[in-house]
Amino acid sequence: MAKAPYFPPPPPIPPKVRMFRRMPPAVFTPIMGLFGLGLAWRRAADTLVAPAGIGEIILGAVTLLYLFSVVAYIMKLIQNTDTFVEDLKVLPGRAGLTAMVLSGYLLAATLEPYAILGATSFLLLSFALHVFLVGRVIHLLATGPAEARIVTPVWHLMFAGFILIPLAAVPLGLTGFALAAYWVGMFAALFVWFSSAIQFLRRRIPAPLRPLLAIHLAPASVLGTVSYLLGEVQLAMVFCVTAIVIFGILLGRVRWITKAGFSPLWGAFTFPLAAFSVLLQITAVVYGSNALKLVSGLTLVAATLIILPIAYKIIQMWSKGDLAAKTNAAQA
Repeated sequence: MAKAPYFPPPPPIPPKVRMFRRMPPAVFTPIMGLFGLGLAWRRAADTLVAPAGIGEIILGAVTLLYLFSVVAYIMKLIQNTDTFVEDLKVLPGRAGLTAMVLSGYLLAATLEPYAILGATSFLLLSFALHVFLVGRVIHLLATGPAEARIVTPVWHLMFAGFILIPLAAVPLGLTGFALAAYWVGMFAALFVWFSSAIQFLRRRIPAPLRPLLAIHLAPASVLGTVSYLLGEVQLAMVFCVTAIVIFGILLGRVRWITKAGFSPLWGAFTFPLAAFSVLLQITAVVYGSNALKLVSGLTLVAATLIILPIAYKIIQMWSKGDLAAKTNAAQA
């Protein structure tokens, strides 16, 4: 009698995994850089006679990406609200959540030419979330271990990030709000620069964390730009020189900074480069320097060629499920 063929049992059905239960906030860091790049190209349409469509295309695409990412993180919080605090406890998560909030300011600046009410709403909502986030971080620092209170460049995002407010507030006519945010952000940036300089002399920075040093360029660049918007031309020049010095130091130590190879922390290169390009463009126009216009144009092109690949690789890591593990994102 012929033996019946053997049919192995079907494999077990894997358990259903809820969507976005480990959504990594680190993805918002390059998204913030893409917003900055889009605004830089929008500015270039006036200062460098660049095609106006480039900036609007970038801003339109990154707006959709940002809103999708925000919804994804909200879905994670709905499943477990405790993940918010867990994400705040790790450096990539803290940087990512802060970038998520600060990107709201940049979204407001993006919407300002098209929808004043929408831009104002996003500006005020982002400000409320920023204040809440700062409060939570201060509480964690006060109640957590002493090692967690070490000043890092990410403090620029958390405490000096208010300097982004005037980018949207000034065009919207909220000058008083813009001035208050400007001075608060300036003093916070000065504190972080001073504290970081002291720590740099006393501590050795591990290679994987060195890309975060690029964040020091961002407040100098944004403060310079915002100073021009508020009519503080002399302060703008001081911050412009400061930004150029910081950029030169970073450029001279680029091999040392990138020694550990590519990681999600390379997102820290994106938004400072975009902000630096905007500052150079405005400075070139204010002082009528054709040479500086050329330099700002080359800087914008270089920033584009750096920001886009970094953002693509980090977002690709998210889509493959690798980013959460590499940044120790909390799981709902």
